Amino acid sequence: MAWYANLINLILEIIGLQISISRRKWRVFAYYTQLSNMVTFVSSLLYVLIGDIVWLRYLSTCMLVMTFIITICVLIPMGGDAKELLIRGNGLYHHTLCPVLSTISYFLWEHHPQSWQILWIPIMFTIVYGVIMLYLNGVRRIDGPYPFFRIHQQSVIASVSWTLGLSLFIGMLSGLIYWLG
Repeated sequence: MAWYANLINLILEIIGLQISISRRKWRVFAYYTQLSNMVTFVSSLLYVLIGDIVWLRYLSTCMLVMTFIITICVLIPMGGDAKELLIRGNGLYHHTLCPVLSTISYFLWEHHPQSWQILWIPIMFTIVYGVIMLYLNGVRRIDGPYPFFRIHQQSVIASVSWTLGLSLFIGMLSGLIYWLG
């Protein structure tokens, strides 16, 4: 069943990425959402072609769950258009269908990591992404793409709080996904 779920997810990722790339071009790499879905694309492709790569599916699941929760609990309450983020365009695929299908497949039908040390992979990926985005916002090479990265439009305390909060959140999420698996 996991093979079929990953095949379907692979198709959904291709559709979503085509929409994203046509709209954003190279800027897709600035979005954690896009990166998490690219990781999922690769992990689903490899799952279909050669089988389960446990650490990659774990990373993919952690990132997609983070994307889904941040969309629902942060971006929409901060003024994001729920329809646009969840049911239109690439949002339908990258914020809703792919996270839900991939997570269900991971928990119900796939193998899970045996070593707790794997917890560091999604944490480090997310922290590195965050540091890069804060730097690019700091030198004004990019604006956002999320409100919490706009360091010139908020206090230093707000920037540090968001950074620490999101780092702690991915840590807790990684631990929960590991524990539930």
